[in-house]
Amino acid sequence: MWLDPFFNNKILQDITATILTFALSLAWLRMMDFLAHRGLIEQRLSRKIIHIGTGPLFVLCWNLFSSEPWARYSAALVPLLITAQFFAVGMGWLKDEAAVKAMTRNGDPREILRGPLYYGIIFVICTVLFWRHSPVGILALMLMCGGDGLADVVGRRWGRAKLPFNAEKSWAGSAAMFAGSFLFGFGFLVLFNTFGNYAPPLDLAATAGVVTLISLAATAVEALPFHDVDNLTTTFAALGLGLILL
Repeated sequence: MWLDPFFNNKILQDITATILTFALSLAWLRMMDFLAHRGLIEQRLSRKIIHIGTGPLFVLCWNLFSSEPWARYSAALVPLLITAQFFAVGMGWLKDEAAVKAMTRNGDPREILRGPLYYGIIFVICTVLFWRHSPVGILALMLMCGGDGLADVVGRRWGRAKLPFNAEKSWAGSAAMFAGSFLFGFGFLVLFNTFGNYAPPLDLAATAGVVTLISLAATAVEALPFHDVDNLTTTFAALGLGLILL
């Protein structure tokens, strides 16, 4: 899309788009690694900043790619390669102290094999299955990034009042989950609608109602007492409802 005027050769365009997307994603991750490793931001906070910011940056880069059938697979290479790196670090095959400090709660590399690994796998799946012309995948990814990410940040800071059925979650965190899910989800659907990705264009009033409903459902799922699988449960709930309602 955005690079179409500069390339007649679509294979070359998608190679260039893949390199740019990988470079931007890696630069963002390395910046967070650096800040956490130097103690400039708290370890738990850096983990959630990565969680919140990496996905939206990657999804925006989808618009660099061509409209050819292979473009989605070229884009999916980026989270696939980064996730493979996460896996190698988590297994102890690759030493990366900065990444461990930025992406774990307690400095144990094996933590990367849970939340961060699931995060990357979901991005690969949604990129291949839904791509930029379907609002379903984008909505689910933004609920995972903005909703689940903000829920943890807000819940840890202001979550004194706990949920009656889950002492690890709070009313403040759930409120942030809903607000972040709606703002990120609806915001990106409006953005991609403006870019002309959807044919026919979305009815934004109706879409806002659907996003509200799916955000509420994802908030309820996120509040359940399932440890370290929020990235999976909230995303799959959003995907299921999105396929029905969008």
